[in-house]
Amino acid sequence: MNPDPLEHLLRAGIDRLGLPLGDDVIRRLLDYQALLARWNHTYNLTAVRDPQQMVVRHLLDSLAVLPYVRGATLADLGTGAGLPGMPLAIARPEIQVSLVDANGKKVRFLREAIRALKLDNAKAVQDRMENLGGPFDCITSRALSSLGDMLTAAGHLLAADGIWLALKGQLPEAELAALPPGFALRAVHALRIPGLDAERHLLVLARVH
Repeated sequence: MNPDPLEHLLRAGIDRLGLPLGDDVIRRLLDYQALLARWNHTYNLTAVRDPQQMVVRHLLDSLAVLPYVRGATLADLGTGAGLPGMPLAIARPEIQVSLVDANGKKVRFLREAIRALKLDNAKAVQDRMENLGGPFDCITSRALSSLGDMLTAAGHLLAADGIWLALKGQLPEAELAALPPGFALRAVHALRIPGLDAERHLLVLARVH
């Protein structure tokens, strides 16, 4: 029997990222992708329609952040269809992950996905980020608004010694030059996503003490 091409693509990408993820994690990641593809027909959760592109642009793109995640609690702000929060919650069951979005249909999808995948460490929250309570050890955001707007609206959610992992495409020099007071750039990581020919940068932000 031929191996599932999506599983082969995912496993090859995970190997190239150097991530030690087991078979159960890979199965759940593919189950999440299948749910996303199915719901996408009706709910238009993501512009990416092709299943192989979903593996690359959603699963592998999210998993590339995994080595930099730390702490016991994580909030994924503006999570949309659960990116990068759902893959991170699947890969790191010991971390409590809050998937935050103001869009009702996306949160309904996330609640169904959490139930179907039996993710005890994830919850979907329908709210605006400025209304949330914290703190969180780690915050993730993917192609959300400008860094200044994000930190102004939701900087209060970050624990005193926490880190904010902001996923961007090209390096946003102008945004970095305009960080609000109290926050600083700690590191920049150029991410190479297997199968994706596009720039990806991970910005690590933290509080200034």
